[in-house]
Amino acid sequence: MKQLLLMIGMGVLFSTSARAATNPLDGKAIFDKNCSVCHSINPPPKLAPPIVPLASRYHLQFQSKAEGVNHLAAYLKAPNKKNSIDPQAIIRFGLMPPVALSDKELHTVAEWVWEQDNQSMGRGRGRRFGVQGQ
Repeated sequence: MKQLLLMIGMGVLFSTSARAATNPLDGKAIFDKNCSVCHSINPPPKLAPPIVPLASRYHLQFQSKAEGVNHLAAYLKAPNKKNSIDPQAIIRFGLMPPVALSDKELHTVAEWVWEQDNQSMGRGRGRRFGVQGQ
């Protein structure tokens, strides 16, 4: 009987591990489920800054993907004005609430946001949502 229970327990453990290994976290799915209520991907904004221009700001601010992703994940966990890369967004939309996700999920969605940079939208202080002069 003990062997049977042990075998069942190990089967459940391996089954769960196999499922986790074949079902990696998906940044877009995390965004859709937790962030898309407030954030659109492209302009115009909903209740918070759109992701594509936000990703562009992260690319301007940080030299490497690792640096940008780590900053964004930490910011999502505990947003504050001091660490914001866009103080104007806080004035316009307010400070976002902390995102109640695991560190791994925060890092995964932050990586997805980083990848949404669209260089064709333009970069620089004088541009807003990719339109020069606004």
